[in-house]
Amino acid sequence: MPKRLTEEQKEEILKSFKLGTAINVLSQKYTCTNSTIIRNLKKNLGELKFKELFNKSKSLKGKPKTNENQTIDFQKTNFDNKDSKKDINIPKVVEEKITASNFATNYSFFEIPPLDYEMDNTSRKELSSVPISEIDFPKVVYMIVHNKIELEIKLLKDFPEWEFLPNDDLNRKTIQIFFDLNLAKRSCNKEQKVLKVPNTDVFRIAAPILIAKGISRIVCPENLIAL
Repeated sequence: MPKRLTEEQKEEILKSFKLGTAINVLSQKYTCTNSTIIRNLKKNLGELKFKELFNKSKSLKGKPKTNENQTIDFQKTNFDNKDSKKDINIPKVVEEKITASNFATNYSFFEIPPLDYEMDNTSRKELSSVPISEIDFPKVVYMIVHNKIELEIKLLKDFPEWEFLPNDDLNRKTIQIFFDLNLAKRSCNKEQKVLKVPNTDVFRIAAPILIAKGISRIVCPENLIAL
């Protein structure tokens, strides 16, 4: 079952996210999943405001932060070095011998042979999803379906909370379930409707059928479920 955050924690998460704190950092701090953080942010901010702040946070990633203290210290060090040179009296004879050419001849270069180790090229185990056999579903969940189609199928890359996965995983077909009716309604557009699923055992029963249709994952508020 999803971890419940206190109202105080939700407020702290909201303030930190507005200041640019990444979702994965918040999930580690409050010991919950990315989905829990995103669900609460969307609930408080709304879909459009959340996407605006999320995209802004992504654009800031990778920009180097200037360390002003480090710059000042570096400049100070250079200044001190200049002053110290004035106090050192190097004899002219010694100074003439220390030339670039004489200094270079003291170095000898040798080739380092490559290490003869066997590399493990086996595929990494996919640790982000949980087998459906290990999931304890709540009694009732909700799904979004299209008015003219049985299931609303999305690719995993359509969910920003799972964007850290490899491209092969991001192209997996998924269906999404909700534990909260209000959250499901907010994610529903005019061409869709919310479907109540009163018996969650149907997902285990229908797993072979879903896999046959190319659907291999279920996205829920807490986990990525592998069929």
